[in-house]
Amino acid sequence: MQKIRFLYILFYAFLPFQDAKVSPKDKNKIQLDGDLIFGGLFPMHEKGKSGKSCGTIKKEKGIQRLEAMLFAVDRINADDSLLPGVSLGVHILDTCSSDTYALEQCMDFIKARLTSFDMSDYKCENGRNLVYAPVKPVVGVIGAAASTVSIMVANILRLFQVSYPHPNPLPAPT
Repeated sequence: MQKIRFLYILFYAFLPFQDAKVSPKDKNKIQLDGDLIFGGLFPMHEKGKSGKSCGTIKKEKGIQRLEAMLFAVDRINADDSLLPGVSLGVHILDTCSSDTYALEQCMDFIKARLTSFDMSDYKCENGRNLVYAPVKPVVGVIGAAASTVSIMVANILRLFQVSYPHPNPLPAPT
């Protein structure tokens, strides 16, 4: 519970700087280690205007969903009878209510899969071993809020994907 509270406070600490100029590599994300990592794609910000990726904070539809996922993971990890000997972790990304930005963000999930190979055969130019912090791949993704984003992300990641209810569901195939 303490870790999640700390991450939540840390995330909110950086929200006031949303208009600051940052490099494209810096992303809005929360990571919490565990044996199994679940991804989350939530619209924590509105779509940006005038070339910006992200706009204002979406408290109701974005932050509350983030809180719900962190709360659920915390409760599951706290109850040893649910998953004995297994802890859940999260890798949560902000979609900024944009399908293109969400796809860019979900590349973070793919990087984890691509870098999960043995690095012991690789050396630096000076002969030393690489300094490498392995990233665990996600086993499933919760989100995204928009059906269009959800479908694109599910097709790219080829993972189990859980979409929360959307007010405009896709029509049933005929």
